[in-house]
Amino acid sequence: MNKIPKAFLISDLICLLLLLVFLFSLPSKLFKTPTSYVIEASNGNLLSAAIASDGQWRFPVADSVPVKFKDCIIAFEDKRFYNHFGVDILAMSRAMRQNWRAKSVVSGGSTLTMQVIRLSRKQDRTVWQKLLEVILAFRLEIKYSKEEIIGLYAANAPFGSNVVGLEAASWRYYGRDAKTLSWGEMATLAVLPNSPSLVHPGKNSTRLIKKRNDLLDKLAQLKYIDQATANLSKLEPVPGKPMPLPQNAPHLLNRFKVERANLEIPSTRITSTLDENIQLKVNAILKRYNNRYRANDINNISALVLDARTGQVVSYVGNIYQPENTELQSHVDMIKAPRSPGSTLKPLLYASMMNDGFILPHTIIPDIPTQIAGYSPQNYDLGYDGAIAADKALSRSLNIPAVKMLQQYKYERFYDKLKKLGIGTLNQPADHYGLSLILGGSEVTMWDLANTYMGMVRTLNHFNTYKGLYNPEDYKQATYFIHKTKDEKDYQRNSFLDHGAIWATFNAMEEVMRPGDEGLWEQFSSSQRVAWKTGTSFGFRDAWAVGLTPNYVVCVWVGNADGEGRPGLVGIEAAAPVLFDIFRLLPNGKWFETPVTKLKKLNICKQSGYKAGDYCTDVIQELVPVAGEKTAICPFHKLVHLDKTGTLRVTDQCESTSEMQHKSWFILPPAMEYYYKIKNSDYKSLPPFKAGCDLSGGNSVMEVIYPKNNAIVYIPLELDGSRGKIVINAAHRNPGAKIYWHIDNEYVSTTTNFHQLAISPPPGKHTLTLVDENGERLVQTFTILDKEKK
Repeated sequence: MNKIPKAFLISDLICLLLLLVFLFSLPSKLFKTPTSYVIEASNGNLLSAAIASDGQWRFPVADSVPVKFKDCIIAFEDKRFYNHFGVDILAMSRAMRQNWRAKSVVSGGSTLTMQVIRLSRKQDRTVWQKLLEVILAFRLEIKYSKEEIIGLYAANAPFGSNVVGLEAASWRYYGRDAKTLSWGEMATLAVLPNSPSLVHPGKNSTRLIKKRNDLLDKLAQLKYIDQATANLSKLEPVPGKPMPLPQNAPHLLNRFKVERANLEIPSTRITSTLDENIQLKVNAILKRYNNRYRANDINNISALVLDARTGQVVSYVGNIYQPENTELQSHVDMIKAPRSPGSTLKPLLYASMMNDGFILPHTIIPDIPTQIAGYSPQNYDLGYDGAIAADKALSRSLNIPAVKMLQQYKYERFYDKLKKLGIGTLNQPADHYGLSLILGGSEVTMWDLANTYMGMVRTLNHFNTYKGLYNPEDYKQATYFIHKTKDEKDYQRNSFLDHGAIWATFNAMEEVMRPGDEGLWEQFSSSQRVAWKTGTSFGFRDAWAVGLTPNYVVCVWVGNADGEGRPGLVGIEAAAPVLFDIFRLLPNGKWFETPVTKLKKLNICKQSGYKAGDYCTDVIQELVPVAGEKTAICPFHKLVHLDKTGTLRVTDQCESTSEMQHKSWFILPPAMEYYYKIKNSDYKSLPPFKAGCDLSGGNSVMEVIYPKNNAIVYIPLELDGSRGKIVINAAHRNPGAKIYWHIDNEYVSTTTNFHQLAISPPPGKHTLTLVDENGERLVQTFTILDKEKK
């Protein structure tokens, strides 16, 4: 066996080494310079962009390069681009010959491929560096297609000033996408990378025009365009100073910057789900209202529109955009900012209570003066209805019934439900919020609030699609960029809220009205059916409106980013008009389909809204959530015994049973009755007992409305410095009854018909005793706070 000569082995080794150097001579990522963050609308148009971290306007490489630019740059720089392998021998020979004759560099022979290498290396061009560029150009041609190479050039060529890349140049110099440029505009941009430090818009315009016109003539010679087009294109003006880039979604752009790493998006450019037309119009609407509200020092406004069918963001306006006016704090994205939700969580409580079998849609709820462990909620109108249907309490956004409902449902249970529904800002234990949770005592973000309602909409929309089952993915947060998602089909029998409870809640929300004087209501008109709810935070710091249809969820916030409250900053006046202006932009659609298999017909007591019992006289059939079967029988209809005239109540101790009339009667507790009969003239109070009858009614004939038992009361000073008084209010079942008042077992006064007493007891614990003319007694305690120890 012949031995291989050593020289051959060495030469083979050298060749292998050179081959490896050649194969791995290009880095995995050719350009490592930072790029601008870019947000495009769903149609590909630019919405917002931010300058790269190195101070350059440099967009990420585009998917495609406009044909006009390809033609222009190939004609200007490298007319045999598609016929060489990185190096144009003819061009190099010509350049060397011309430079030799002129004794200076008057012509270049670099191809576009070589220029891409030079742009990526950014080193001084010595002879050895030029030789290496040739080698790397060959390597580039092997690794990349011609289209990719011209794309790299278009994205990284300098266009003067701090503008890099064709797309950034097109927007900076013409304010338009490169695909829309004319031949004259594209030819202007094509000549800029040749000498960007000498010639760029706003500098040496005469020289720039000559270079552009020469290129247009060359394009005509090469038959890319005809001479007439070239001549017309020469008449176009060249741009002046660079234009600002569009900023139509700056807050979403900043959100993308923060979230990009977690979203695992490699590029700094995304095609968003935003509808450009709607985004621009929502921007205009918010700017119009902001100009109006700023007269009242209300400086900020934001809106979010979600498409419930796709789970995508349609419009994202985190604030008005006025960076030049720093005191407005328009840079703050209020869609992400935790704020008090006001009453916007009330529909979620209403739905939860129906879902879990606590109430039916029209179950009456107490609406009377209330004090719970020192907490005294008030209605917006400072009035009381005594008792009101749950859906009406929701539509009128009454606070006291909401607190009463949460007291029944338990705030711990509601707290857990909110977390499951996607409210992610509840970072304190449930006890921290207590009953104030339903009146805005917590914080929410517009993002979480809108997504929670969208989850409910999607659940109801998919009732037939999923054949009555539930998909947890319906509560998945909306996405704001276009990407492929897997259709998860983990259907379940139960969800956070069932179809029936959601359907009933949306029907109640459709009736949301504005409170007015003497029971007059003003309802906003809209071209489509909208379920909606407003909210106002304590101290008039936040005004909310959230609305929904089967297709869209819209959320609006108005206020000050720094939390300053302003008079008149209420949801119904500041946010609701904006909400409906946005809905007018959106196409109409059908209302929700009735989830018939998730509803059950029940006999309902019309007066109380409870399940009808034996003594309910006016019974109607209603479709209610299935869990409604678990609700209680009407507790307010009772059988009463009357004498034969039907005008007095009796017992078997004073009237023969054969002489009695037995009649069903709608009876509210005294405090509820006291206010209820003022607004409900058809309410009939119980007749008095016949003389000599044993009342045996316990204390159900009297009730102290204020203060409640064991209440702690602070009596403020009057304007003149004197000590004020506490007004004690009581209700008696018999309108004409007398009540004898005692404080600490000492007689104080007597009242008839209207039972109120103004007193000024000293600090400390006191006992209040009420005795009516029939000897009925009611004893309660209350504590007056010492002014110094308040």
